[in-house]
Parts: sequence; C-alpha cells; structure tokens
Amino acid sequence: MPSPHEAAALPRIDFNRSGVVGREHDYLGEAVASRHLSGDGEFTRRCQALLEGELGSGKVLLTTSCTHALEMAALLLDIKSGDEVIVPAFTFTSTANAFVLRGARPVFADVRRDTLNIDERQLPSLVTERTRAIIPVHYAGVGCAMDAIADAAKPRAISIVEDNAHGLFGSYRGKPLGTFGRLATQSFHETKNFSCGEGGALVLNDASLVEQAEIIREKGTNRSRFFRGQVDKYTWTSLGSSFVPSDLLAAFLLAQLEERKIVQARRRAIWERYDERLRSLARRVELGLPTVPAECAQSYHLYYLLMPSLERRQALIAHLKAENIIASFHYQPLHLSDMGRRFGGKAGDCPVAEEAGDRLLRLPFFFELTESEQDRVVEAVQRFF
Repeated sequence: MPSPHEAAALPRIDFNRSGVVGREHDYLGEAVASRHLSGDGEFTRRCQALLEGELGSGKVLLTTSCTHALEMAALLLDIKSGDEVIVPAFTFTSTANAFVLRGARPVFADVRRDTLNIDERQLPSLVTERTRAIIPVHYAGVGCAMDAIADAAKPRAISIVEDNAHGLFGSYRGKPLGTFGRLATQSFHETKNFSCGEGGALVLNDASLVEQAEIIREKGTNRSRFFRGQVDKYTWTSLGSSFVPSDLLAAFLLAQLEERKIVQARRRAIWERYDERLRSLARRVELGLPTVPAECAQSYHLYYLLMPSLERRQALIAHLKAENIIASFHYQPLHLSDMGRRFGGKAGDCPVAEEAGDRLLRLPFFFELTESEQDRVVEAVQRFF
C-alpha cells in the first residue's frame, strides 16, 4: 500500500471527467458562425433526427435536462392533485419531483436485488384507481422487466414513462430502452455516456402527444407550427415553459452522438475490465457486483460495488480517497427523505432500496479512464479487503 506521502503524489483519479470525443470544437464554431445560438437550430434538428433513427421510435425533442423532460411528461399526461404515480424508491429526486410538482402523490416501490430496478412483482398491489403513471428507471442502463410492467399498466390504461437517464443504446429483449413507454426521457448531463454538460430529451412514442409536446416545450405557444408555416402568427395556447436548449449545447451533443460506437465500445471495455478483475475478489469476500440478466443489453453506464454494510462502504470511500481515487455512493432512498416521509414513507417499506442506499459504491467511470488508472482503482479495492 502506498504511504500517505506516496499516495498524495499520485495523480488524482476523478469519479467522472467530461471529455471531447469527436468534432465538438468544430461544431461549436459552426454554431457560432451560423449566428443561431438559440434552440431548434440545425444542430438540434440533427440530434433529434439521429436519435429518432437509432431508437426507431416516434418523435424526439431535445430539452434542457432530463428533469425538464420528465416535467413535460407530467404536463402532457395532465397530472393533477389527487393522482398517483408509482416510482422506484431507489432513484434520483427528479423521477418523483416532476409529478409531485403537478400535485401527484408518489407511491414508492421497492427494487429488485439483482438489477436494482423497480420490482415489477409489486406493481399489482400498488396500482389503485388513482394511478396515472408508472415510472420505471433503467438503473445503470440495465433494462427493467418491461413486459411485466406493461401487463400491470394495461388493465387501467396507465401510462408508462421510462426514465432512461442511464440507458441510451441499451435494450430489453432486443428492443431499445426508451421505446416501451408512452413517453421516455433521456439525460445528457456531464456524468452520462453522452453529454453536453446539461441536457436531455423527451421521446414521444405516442404520436397523438407530439403537437401538444411542441407547444409545452415552446412556453405554451404554437411557435413550432408558425415556423413550419402552418399558422400566420403564434400565440399562447397552453401551459408550458422554456424547455428548449441552446443550439450550442446541441452542437456539442451531436459530436458526441456521432461517435456513439466508439464511446460505447470504450465504455464496454472499461466495464468488462472492472468486472473481470473484481469477480474473483467477490467470490472470496462479501462483495456484490452488478447483475445483467440475459434478456438485457446494457448501456455500460456505471460500475458499482455492493459492500457488506454502510460502515464498510464509507471506509472504502475513505481508503480510496487516501490513495487519491474518488469514488461515490449513489441515491438515498426517496421514501426515507424529508419529502418522502411527507408522503407516508417510513423505514422498512422498501428494504432492498434501503440496503442499496447504504451499501452501494460507484467506481470511477468515464470515457478517458486509462487502463493504468483503472488498474490503480482495482488494486486499491483489492488491498482494502
């Protein structure tokens, strides 16, 4: 083990590091030269067309964040006070908050032990006459059991909104994640596989929602129809907000998406190198590693460890930090948060999510992570045990 002095001299390995993978600088220059810096310019259109082609789904609209895409989904579904939405307890706050903003009550479902995805077996007991939406989250880019989720939603015509912040270019039973629900959302935050710093997208798999989505995204106006020459002026027609990202962000994102095969191949290599090096350790000590069911093709979004306890998880984070390696925990269960308790959440409701909140540790994972850096991470983990 390196001495404290030696560890301090080692280069820092960040948890995440945003990078340039293609023509980002060229496209930013082209966007500036075009004098069109606001939204829905050439680069926005090209991003949307690329995603539509890759997903083979309906319309894709870029947004300023995945959070805003979820908020648009809540507006499109006309979520109101008294409605209920079912969300996994182990997810980011936006998954619930977007619907709570419209007055809905979140109903927290526990997650599966293998994938940490929403436990589809619980859904029949959680659905009520007030349930308006189920929000599955494809944790770590591993697909939820979408067939069973669809079965639970169908009798009451409940809308499915996929939170696919982790899962772009992953699939379930050969079908792309983000194409199962009536709506789906994507994230292009700097921690995601493809990034423009802050950004997202709404995927509309129901064509009847497209026109209203354009209105909501354009501050409640029919501006999109005006620019297509369908009306002679645009006006305020509905609720809406400013969900359109700058074309500068779209320019950066397009360069990343164009290199999707290279990015995904590199991320797969990083994920598999972690898995190969740590599986033997996990067989000898009490250590959980990710599970990818046979029916899932993952997106290689992150690699995590499930430690024996909260104390051991925190000790490993400290151990890695002492060697100038930054690792992180992930979500704290929503039902135990201050807001979650206001909706009736309490300890013991979602035991698997509670364990994951205490035990899960994410290792450094980004496109430019080198093999030598990864070896340092793995060897530091091995020394801890």
